[in-house]
Amino acid sequence: MNTLRKSFIIGMTVIGLGSAIAAQAQETTAPQQHTYATTKFDPAKRAERMAQRQQKLHDALKLTPAQEGAWNTYLAAIKPQTPIGRADRINLKDLPAPERLEKHIEFSKQRLARQESRLAALKAFYAVLTPEQQKVFDQAGPSRHGRHGGHHRGHKAQG
Repeated sequence: MNTLRKSFIIGMTVIGLGSAIAAQAQETTAPQQHTYATTKFDPAKRAERMAQRQQKLHDALKLTPAQEGAWNTYLAAIKPQTPIGRADRINLKDLPAPERLEKHIEFSKQRLARQESRLAALKAFYAVLTPEQQKVFDQAGPSRHGRHGGHHRGHKAQG
């Protein structure tokens, strides 16, 4: 299992580095279309949208009072956290290549640990749902569209 996890992390790191190199190459050739001010992330709006989606899912599931505790535990586990190591990432360009790759692997491990924690919370919540509620959750739940709600890096999903 450990070798599988290590292989996965190494593979994801290689893919990430390749993507970063490709993005940098595109960035140098493509002119900037948007300024930072026009694309700035608004945490308040994001939190509001997330709360609306959660309320819509809660209403669609028609949870019983006995299931409310599991729902609240699930919401607490999936709540977005401040990104780990963001201050360190600014200095990555100053590091030698081997240390930079070690940092990327470290960040990947932290990201994987958060995903495993969310999976455990999802499984615990899913277990208390009825088969009908599970179908509703499968159709409308967060794992249906991934982290970006059907969008990837600001682009609409094709389909």
